[in-house]
Amino acid sequence: MEIQFQDLSYEVYKRLKAMILANELLPGEQLKQEHIAARLGISRMPLHKAFQMLENEMLVENLPRRGFFVTSIDSKQLIDAFECREALEGVAVRRATQIITRDELSYLKSLFKPFVGKAKIDEKKYIDADQEFHNSILRFSRNEILKKFEVISNITYRTYRGGLIRTPAVTLPEHLAIIDAIEKKDAELAEKLTREHSGKSQKCLMEKFASGQNGGTINLQNQKIQ
Repeated sequence: MEIQFQDLSYEVYKRLKAMILANELLPGEQLKQEHIAARLGISRMPLHKAFQMLENEMLVENLPRRGFFVTSIDSKQLIDAFECREALEGVAVRRATQIITRDELSYLKSLFKPFVGKAKIDEKKYIDADQEFHNSILRFSRNEILKKFEVISNITYRTYRGGLIRTPAVTLPEHLAIIDAIEKKDAELAEKLTREHSGKSQKCLMEKFASGQNGGTINLQNQKIQ
């Protein structure tokens, strides 16, 4: 389907970003401008500007004399991203706890309700709920600056495409405990639990990298991190 908008560069950027995050364009894949331009029914001018926008968010990289490629995420970048997310989500959940509405709290509860008490959990559905939970915390903080950290969001989002870092059996109680702290308006506890939740995932990743299980690079298409 061809794109037909006035601001083509931004619309192309959004389309390509969605394709990268969905792994329709894989890490390390070369983005041949003529092929993509033909696929989207556009000229190469708005495409080049879209590539620059994606490069600013670390979704693509421009290699000298080779062209644009979908960025591959190495272990250091991933750990750095989770470290930043720990701090930012700590700030967000503290603020959200103080101002969250009843409907927003109900929404957070609804995300994990389908998995409570289940012996077998659909991993794909759980991943979607997990991502939405963390995104919602940022939204409900109503801090416009926090919502602008696209690079961190992109890296952690793409990590989920390779599978969970820790199993639902381990993380579901952690998510529910955070929600409980939010409901009790205990901002300090909510922040503490959120930071611990992220910290445990960081530790799990570092242990896997140290053992050489991932070879230093996350394969976001085939690697399943549990």
